[in-house]
Amino acid sequence: MRRPLRDGFTTGTAATGAAMAALSLLLDGTPPERVQVPLPPLTEDAQGRVHPRGHLSLEVEDCSLGPAPDVAVTCGGPVAHGTVRKDGGDDPDVTHGALIHATVALDGPIGRFAPESGSAAGIPAIAPVVRIEGGPGIGRVTLPGLPVPVGEAAINPVPRAQLRHAMAACAAARPDVLCPPLTVVLSVPEGERLASRTLGPRLGIRGGISILGTQGTSRPFSHDAWRAAIDQALAVARHEGTTVCLSTGRRSEALLQSRHPGLAPCQFVQAGDMAGYALEAAGRAGFERIAWGCFFGKLLKFAQGMASTHVRDGDLRWEPLALRCRREGVPEGTIQGCTTAAAALERLLAVPGGMGVVAATGREAALRAGTFAGRPVAVHLFTAEGICIWES
Repeated sequence: MRRPLRDGFTTGTAATGAAMAALSLLLDGTPPERVQVPLPPLTEDAQGRVHPRGHLSLEVEDCSLGPAPDVAVTCGGPVAHGTVRKDGGDDPDVTHGALIHATVALDGPIGRFAPESGSAAGIPAIAPVVRIEGGPGIGRVTLPGLPVPVGEAAINPVPRAQLRHAMAACAAARPDVLCPPLTVVLSVPEGERLASRTLGPRLGIRGGISILGTQGTSRPFSHDAWRAAIDQALAVARHEGTTVCLSTGRRSEALLQSRHPGLAPCQFVQAGDMAGYALEAAGRAGFERIAWGCFFGKLLKFAQGMASTHVRDGDLRWEPLALRCRREGVPEGTIQGCTTAAAALERLLAVPGGMGVVAATGREAALRAGTFAGRPVAVHLFTAEGICIWES
């Protein structure tokens, strides 16, 4: 029996845990081995109190006085840094195993209440003012359309709120302490190298990775996470222009780029198997021109009405293709015994009338694509050799 897939946690949760460890060391004098990290979304009750969705216990990789490597801070108080190793669970994530550092610098000395002054009676903790900055390995936003303004560190709003809440919770847990304003500087030693394997550079994020996460945890192969990535990419593309080219992966994207050489890199968005969702989202975003590039297998599935073309969501059905063969006067035996779409395409292109079957399939896929997008979609069909053999 296969074991259940293991959840992981986001870079936002890792950064928050690292910052909590550093602040705990500064306030208590002892480096913690684990921290209880609050998870978003954060909700506010009728009394104005903020509550996390829950907590996640994280192991602290390292915690010591002074800033993290390569981080320079100027402040009037003590400094410490914490480190958490990012764990993506069973989700294929390029940041899995990366060290996430958080340097916490206090702007002044820590105030402490004497026991006789009433700390035991419950002097209310004052939440510290928290500034959040990005250090080495954290990207900078250079294009509009993202939830972070141009010029700022690529630390998304939810992780920022998660971090601020965690710092306030750390201070509130120590009623005898008055925590001064503080600065949290996040850094990732391998961030710039890892960023080259993400969509960050395409979205105009330069110099490192983004700190992300809307739920604090990551579910393996999460459709929600992939939809969020598509939405973000479309937002950046829309700021660049009114044309977007969707593809199923890197290879089909590169072939689309050869068909549309005048477009900026950010106007090409990899939708993976979520063709239906990406087309709907592109239509909602108001793009005037939408293109979609794919190979024959994805085209067949989409022509059959599958909004998701992943193998998990349905097997390729050969009956509709056999029906098109009959309509175009192509012997059904042409595709008999084929186990892959690539093999079927090769056979069709080798017989008279076979291209008519391919074109009929493409027209059906284009019709469905236009229905999802709410406007006509230019469909490009590529062969395994990289040749565009049909366009709507």
